Formats: sequence, structure tokens, C-alpha cells
Amino acid sequence: MPIFKVKVKWGKEVFNDVEANTDEEPILFKAQLFALTGVQNERQKVMLKGATLKDADWGNIKLKDGAVVLLMGSKEEDVPNEPKQKPIFVEDMNEDELASALDFPSGLTNLGNTCYMNATIQCLKTVPELCDALKEFKGEVSLTGSVLAGSVTAALRDLYSAMDRGNGSSIPPFILLQVLHAAFPRFAEKSSHGGFQQQDANECWTEILRMLQQKLQARSGTNQSRQYSSIIDQYFGGRFTCELKCTESEEPVTVSEENFLQLSCFISQEVKYMHSGLLSRLSEQITKQSPTLGRDAIYSKSSKINRLPAYLSIQFVRFFYKEKESINAKILKDIKFQLSLDVFDLCSPELQQKLIPMRSKFKEYEDRKIEEVKVVNKPGDSQIVKADVKTAPYWFEDDIGSNNSGYYQLQAVLTHKGRSSGSGHYVGWTRKPGTNQWLQLDDDKVTPISEEDVLKLSGGGDWHCAYVLLYGPRLLEIDEGTDKMDTTESWRELRYLQLRHKVEYSIGENLKVNHDNGDLGTRDCQNYENQEQESKQIVELILPNGGEDEEQLNKHGPKWKNTSHQGTIRYRATKTS
Repeated sequence: MPIFKVKVKWGKEVFNDVEANTDEEPILFKAQLFALTGVQNERQKVMLKGATLKDADWGNIKLKDGAVVLLMGSKEEDVPNEPKQKPIFVEDMNEDELASALDFPSGLTNLGNTCYMNATIQCLKTVPELCDALKEFKGEVSLTGSVLAGSVTAALRDLYSAMDRGNGSSIPPFILLQVLHAAFPRFAEKSSHGGFQQQDANECWTEILRMLQQKLQARSGTNQSRQYSSIIDQYFGGRFTCELKCTESEEPVTVSEENFLQLSCFISQEVKYMHSGLLSRLSEQITKQSPTLGRDAIYSKSSKINRLPAYLSIQFVRFFYKEKESINAKILKDIKFQLSLDVFDLCSPELQQKLIPMRSKFKEYEDRKIEEVKVVNKPGDSQIVKADVKTAPYWFEDDIGSNNSGYYQLQAVLTHKGRSSGSGHYVGWTRKPGTNQWLQLDDDKVTPISEEDVLKLSGGGDWHCAYVLLYGPRLLEIDEGTDKMDTTESWRELRYLQLRHKVEYSIGENLKVNHDNGDLGTRDCQNYENQEQESKQIVELILPNGGEDEEQLNKHGPKWKNTSHQGTIRYRATKTS
């Protein structure tokens, strides 16, 4: 009986002295291989010197003792089972399935020309502090009596709650619409066709905020420089410092403060960019009664922002009343806007000085990221793994809900498509938190879009035109692996930088600092490093506790003026012995 002892190789395993009887059918030899490896016969491929062994006969295969036989195949448990639920491709999904799979927010059903309300609701939902405040509101919806502000607030709370539970499905905002109609009857006006008439989305925006303003309490905090009655004032409200000067008489300049919940970008022939439209609003001429002249006179009004809110909404003033057609006609002009906004030059000198410390930290962060990119791009370097990231406070320590840098990031756009505010279509466009992914929220349809698509909403034709922009605070990331400061230390460092920059603000003028232990001296500094070192010494001298107590700075009487100087930096500094 021709029996041979062969060597069987199966993957990384080797089986020596396996008996093979060529007088028997090869199926019996394969049964031995199954016993050794667990690979079933139908999964086996047995080869010797390039020839494949069949089940019925040995064919041209010639065995001898010590021959190497190659076995290919896998055990049944190594083969993945067919999925119980077959995969569904994106192309085969309906809108609800797509929204749920991609974690889209819920859309809102159009109840008949209610796109103005839907777009407003979607944009405001991007403010997490507002959503948190609504969750804490305990009021209930009522369509009777004089508690309409509470009903609007409760209805919006319930709608947001339903949207959070909706898993991307469309939600009909019946209750909120009823409450708005009760609170603002003009929103319930019917058209000649019997349906609801289209309304101005920005009017809906401002009216909803005014309702919430009455019911949502402000967040409390220690050492607050000003108390707010509402979270709307706290997070959406800003203040102007306004100077009014008569151009026809020698009246003293009148200084006052004005509050705002929204900035206006006026569109004129010269305005091509949103920023220039905002600047034009800050310098204007008005006509009012002059107590000195006893008649109407022209006054020059100059405004600067002295308090920035965390969330800044900007309206493009695109609609004007056209008497001939008796409609609010639309200005279609292309007005460019940015995804990132810096409003430093819109602020008062006092606020600018408060913004500088946080802006310096942003600059340090950006410089550090540039260096990291350079390191990663070196040949042979591996990618740096980003540690857990936290963010620095975006508000001033004594003013919760403010913006402490002047930097903003666009997070929502409300657009209008059409030729008048009473017709056409409104759509919301929002950015997913923490990402650069944008979504188009066209009533119940939610579609992913790119940042480039958002920038195309600047106007110039019959396409969707930006009408209201909502900017949120730009957040400064802090790598926990490198920055171990707790919140108290972070505030202290920002406070210290703030006082240093107050001293550096004297560039171009003499800064006089009185101190009991030093004499006054004058020094010219030709470079910023010297000036920075001197200013640091001044603050450390006045504030030995590290810059926590501004009263000490005021006590020793530093005086500075906001004037510029070209070339040499001159100031007086205290000389220490």
C-alpha cells in the first residue's frame, strides 16, 4: 500500500508526518486535514508543486515521503456572517432616514407662509445659553389673559424640547404659531388667497427676543459690575457710548449711553462690505431741537461700542418702502461678510484696552499652532496627537455674557429669497457646534452645505440673500496637556495683562507714575521689547500682588492719553533704586 508521510503547511502552522494513501480517494486525505485544521472540505484548496488536488483522484500529483503540501482555506468561524440587517446606502434613504443617520437637527413644517418663523427659530437654537435658560423656565402656555410673554417662552421651550427628541424628523410648530398670533395679531393676517400672509423675519426675531427678555432671568455671578434683569440683555445686549455735538453752535458735547440687541448694516452705493456698513452707522448727522439756538439744528453723532455681547446679531437693512407699489422693496446689492468677525475698531478706547489681553492670548495660540504645523511638516516627523481640549472663558470676569476679545465666529444666517419682505421665502443656515459643517434648514428639509455655499449668500441677484447674521464668541482652545492653569489663575493672568496694556496704552505721550520710593525719569525706547519690559516693571511695582487690585493702580495716580506718535516711543517710568 503506497502510504507516504508528508508535511502540510497551513498559514503559519506546519503539520509533520501526515499520512497520505494514494490508493484511497483524496477526499479521505482532505478529511484528515479537516481533523487537523478545522477547515471544511469545500473550503480547502490543496496544492503540491503548483498542481491542485481534486476530490475524486490524485491526477498527476506524485507524492513521496517528506513532500510539502500547501493547504489554503479558513475555518467557518473565521468567515464573517452575513449581516442580519443589510446596509442601506445614502442614495436609497428618504429624508427622515438621512437626517437620523447623519445626526441632523429636526426641520420644521411650514404651516402656510410660516418660513419666516421657522428660519428664526432655527437660528436662535444655535445659542446654547438660551436653550439652557428655556429648559429652566417653569411657566406654561396660555392663550388668555396678559401672560403672552410667558406663553411665547413656554411654547418655544416645548418646541425646542420636541426638536431635540425628534431624531431628525420634521416637527410642526402649531402651538408656537398660535401663541405668536395671539401676541402679535399682524402675524395672523390673511392674504387674498385665504392663507397666512408672509411676514418680515427680522420683526419676528426681535419680537421673540422681547418676549423672552421679559421672562428669562439673567445668570448670576460674583463681582458683577452691572446687574442684568434678563439673559437676553446679558448675552445679546450691547451698549453704545454716544457723543452728540451741535455743528451750528458752541454747545457742550453731550455724552450718553444707548443699549442695542442688534446692529444694523446700512446699504448705500459706497458700501460693499458688511464692516464698512457697520462703520457708517457709527458716524451720522441728525437734526434735533437746539436749546441754545431755539430751533432745529444739525448735530454730529458719534457712537462707539463700550459693551460687546457674547452673541452679536447684525441685520442687513435691505428693505425700504416703495410708495408707488406700496410694498417693502428689496435691495439686492451684494454685500460681503466674513465667517470670522473682528469688531475691535467699532469699540470705544476704554473697551479696546480691556480686549487687548485676550487678543494677545489668541495671538500666542495662533503662533503656537503655526509652529506645530512646521514641526509636523518636517520630513520623518509623525503627526502630533491633540490632547483633550478645553476653552478659556469668552466673557469678562465681572460681566458674564459679554465678549472679552472682540472676535466672533459666524454660527447662523437667516436669508430671504424674493423681491419684497411680504413675499418670497426665508431659510435658516446654521453651523454644527464645534465643526465647520453647515446645514441649510429650509423648513422641513435639512441639507448639508459647505462654508463656500454660506459665503455665496451675500446677495447680488435672485438667490438667497443674507438678511440677519448671528455671530457667536470665538473660543480660545487651551491644551490641557500644556496649560495647567485653573480658572482662577487664568483670570489672574488676564487681569495682569490687562493692566500692563493699560500702561502700554500711553505710547506717544508721557505716562507719569508717582511712587514713594522712586524718582521720575524720562527714557526713549526704540523697540517694543524695551517698552514691554518697562511697562511690566511699572505694573509689578504698583501691584506687588501680581495685578489683582486695580485700586492700587488708581491710588498711585497713573495718567495716560490716547494719542499716537510716529517713530520713538516716549513715556515716563518709575526708576527703582
